Amino acid sequence: MNAPLRRAEIDLDAYRANLDLVREWMDPVEVMAIMKADAYGHGLEPIALAAVDAGIRWIGVLTVPAALRLRSIGVGEDVHLFTWQHDPALDFRDAIDSAVDLGVSNVAELQRVADAVDQRPARVHLGFDSGLHRDGATPEAWPSLVSAALDAQRAGRIEVVAAYTHLAEASDDDDAAAVALFDAAVEQADDLGLDVPMEHVAASLAGLERKEFRKDMVRMGANLFGIPGADGVSAADLGLEPVMTLTASVAKTKRVPVDTGVSYDYTYRTTRETTLALVPVGYADGVPRLAQGRIEVAIGGTRYPIAGRVAMDQFLVDVGDDDVQVGDTVVLFGTGERDELTVLEWGEALGTIGEEIVCRIGSRVPREYQGHRVEGHVAEYLRGER
Repeated sequence: MNAPLRRAEIDLDAYRANLDLVREWMDPVEVMAIMKADAYGHGLEPIALAAVDAGIRWIGVLTVPAALRLRSIGVGEDVHLFTWQHDPALDFRDAIDSAVDLGVSNVAELQRVADAVDQRPARVHLGFDSGLHRDGATPEAWPSLVSAALDAQRAGRIEVVAAYTHLAEASDDDDAAAVALFDAAVEQADDLGLDVPMEHVAASLAGLERKEFRKDMVRMGANLFGIPGADGVSAADLGLEPVMTLTASVAKTKRVPVDTGVSYDYTYRTTRETTLALVPVGYADGVPRLAQGRIEVAIGGTRYPIAGRVAMDQFLVDVGDDDVQVGDTVVLFGTGERDELTVLEWGEALGTIGEEIVCRIGSRVPREYQGHRVEGHVAEYLRGER
């Protein structure tokens, strides 16, 4: 049977295996499964439901609209949904009514949350800037945020659930200094009269490598998708399994003579009479134009180079005299079991990280969910029953 034109195969068994392994590593610390950017391009709803079925009780989704999507498909309030990037015009009422946890980083944002409270108090995590400088209150602004939170909590408007920060992961010394700064901030909050029930600091890399930074909860993202963040460490080294395999089918083939210019600008010329195979995936689908000369794809267990510029909707590969036919499966990246590159190897070849590669895969590439874990809530969702 011919393969679909293009597809991203999502292995829910692999995701569950990674989840179980990471939770074993982190035990007894809680794991928050991070699912920002549509679950790293894997599809938010099925991934979240698979995680909930596996017993996950904390999910991080970046924005309130993403959290409300999960509530709308039946992710109940026994699962805490943490969000931390908020539209300046956002009305927080729906989030509060749906028990969505809100990361708050400044007094003005906290006031907007408190003003939106109707009956139940808002669940708030206070963000502290320990040196990454993207989010969180600076050390100078922290006392004012703590004092405002204390007042709002005493008034019954909010419940302070946690304090959190995010590490720059620049070096061991930098991260140690950042955690020391965060610890001092939590102690300062206590001195001001605010009890902080929970602390979370470490994300995927620091969570694995720095046990002393795990605190009460670790936010795990890339590792759960089989994309380790440590330099020189593969998924196989850690026992993780890549979750996404990107495939396409050969759409056309043609025989061309020696010295044939291929694709835009003729940046590639054939060195012999050869066959070119058209792969219907391009930069609109997330394959960078830089892939030429750096990436090989696998057809029938053999790797072939991308020949010429990657276009918006397709690229060509030079398959020589091999018997490659229309409809043959092209594996762009995956587990490596079919001699294809992994997403981590794509990242290394392109001077980036595996997370960027999977997040780039566009919406016109259908996600197809596979494995025994396509059951329960996931199966109901995919059948349109949730």
